[in-house]
Amino acid sequence: MPKAHLYLGRAGEEVAISLLKKNDYKILAKNYKTKLGEIDIIAKDKDTFCFIEVKTRNSDRFGLPAEAISDSKQRHIARAALIFLKENNLLDKKARFDVVSVIYSEKYRPRLDLIKNAFELDARYAT
Repeated sequence: MPKAHLYLGRAGEEVAISLLKKNDYKILAKNYKTKLGEIDIIAKDKDTFCFIEVKTRNSDRFGLPAEAISDSKQRHIARAALIFLKENNLLDKKARFDVVSVIYSEKYRPRLDLIKNAFELDARYAT
């Protein structure tokens, strides 16, 4: 992956964390990795564990960043979330999947959008 792309992704995650903190999320983990998938940010919003995907783009010319989260990517995030919940004995707690969409422009500050409950856990993985 080109360095510029990695830098853009990291910058997006940093501004996403700032946005989440401003919205009273408590950050629990960043870049949580398992062999089944990765979660950009794990946080707590009141009594709910949030598994957050950050999508960053230079523009919305090819669609909004959040639209780039495929069904396959959602499954990987969901599987990693289940591992986190199982490892921490949290399967009985509330959980959801959020997305932070970040669009950078040369002229303006980043445009951020926090999408709560952006997608749901596929019923096949709920048991």
